[in-house]
Amino acid sequence: MRTKFIIAFFLTMSAISFAQETPKKALKAASKALKSGDFEIANDALKAAEGQLDAADDKMKAQYYFIKAQVSSATSDKSLEKIEASAKAYMKTLEIEKKSGNSKYTEQANTGLQTLRQALVEDAIEDQKTGNNKSAAEKLYLGYKTNKADTTYLYYAASNAVNAKEYDAALSYYNELVDLGFDGVEEQFFAVDKETGKEELFTSKDLMNLSVKAGTHIKPETRKTDSKKSEITKNIALIYISQGKDEEALKAMEAAKKENPDDTSLMQAEADMFYKLGNIAKYKEIVEKIVAKDPENADLLYNLGVSAARLGNNDQALEYYKNALKIKPDYASAQINIASIILSGEQAIVEEMNGLGTSSKDYKKYDVLKQKRQDLYKSVVPYLEGAIKSTPDNIEAIRTLMNIFYQLDDPKAEEMKNKLKALEGGN
Repeated sequence: MRTKFIIAFFLTMSAISFAQETPKKALKAASKALKSGDFEIANDALKAAEGQLDAADDKMKAQYYFIKAQVSSATSDKSLEKIEASAKAYMKTLEIEKKSGNSKYTEQANTGLQTLRQALVEDAIEDQKTGNNKSAAEKLYLGYKTNKADTTYLYYAASNAVNAKEYDAALSYYNELVDLGFDGVEEQFFAVDKETGKEELFTSKDLMNLSVKAGTHIKPETRKTDSKKSEITKNIALIYISQGKDEEALKAMEAAKKENPDDTSLMQAEADMFYKLGNIAKYKEIVEKIVAKDPENADLLYNLGVSAARLGNNDQALEYYKNALKIKPDYASAQINIASIILSGEQAIVEEMNGLGTSSKDYKKYDVLKQKRQDLYKSVVPYLEGAIKSTPDNIEAIRTLMNIFYQLDDPKAEEMKNKLKALEGGN
């Protein structure tokens, strides 16, 4: 027990000693403790110096923040808070030295910041691999904050936030990118390897030129990547939709269209937006424009069929679905939807049959309607068979086709029954 009291006494005296020392002596003690790995004493010394920092000169202030950055980054606690504290201290060191004209710690502070940024990016990549996009977004955003000239970090932070469904954070990052005028356009440098004949991407223009000069590569070319502005504004609009902020979504989409009015992916996003808002007529109008630009796109024709069906225009829906099948004959979803629309006409036939009387005229009418119903079943069979061929485990399609075959007295009903049992585990 006596030993413990003695230790506590000396620790108290140590803290009092730092408090009484000048900033210069406190910083010297902090630097010495840092080198020996005693971070607790280094922190105590820094706290002592901090209380008198206002009266210190710029050289001493730069030293204080530089040591603080090193202590924060050297501790075993690798939390984002600690990393950010270290980064801020390094940046404060650079700010003070730039303003005062000194450069004693500038190179080391820049190196420290670069090391922190590199570690953040590497950790973010590992987070992405494990699906922890939220953590990746936070680390990339911190990387951006340590060097706001590198807006690429902010862009990827936003993308990861979207993947993590952290929409408030993503929206904040995207809006910051818009305010900064970020377009994401980058220069890329290519040249053809003489030996392989394949084009290679270089990390810099200088490296490309050196390779060409050395004779190992030919045909140097500089290209620019596509702008990311439309993607950003599109994502902003979609986030607003998910948040139920329809007015903001519409404004964001208008801004996106101004950036790239002929972008079909953007047009599709706008169509999806109106679809989610329940404006199916507007959705259909936009998709028709897209189809005009890309008439061989089976998926677009299928989507038009869906929207037409939702608007109650089954004839037009059938036309779109059938056009989709002309392009993609094994389009199971289109085949099933065609079968569904055709079968929806059965209800009216059944109701008419049930409403007939017992006169000879009614009996004849009944036979006509019965044949009409049989014909309707027969017209559906090719579509359901096609769907099952493309998707052999489609239980509902098999069950529907089985019931139709039973109605038609077709022996294939037993075949469908056996398939159904096999898929349902023999039940």
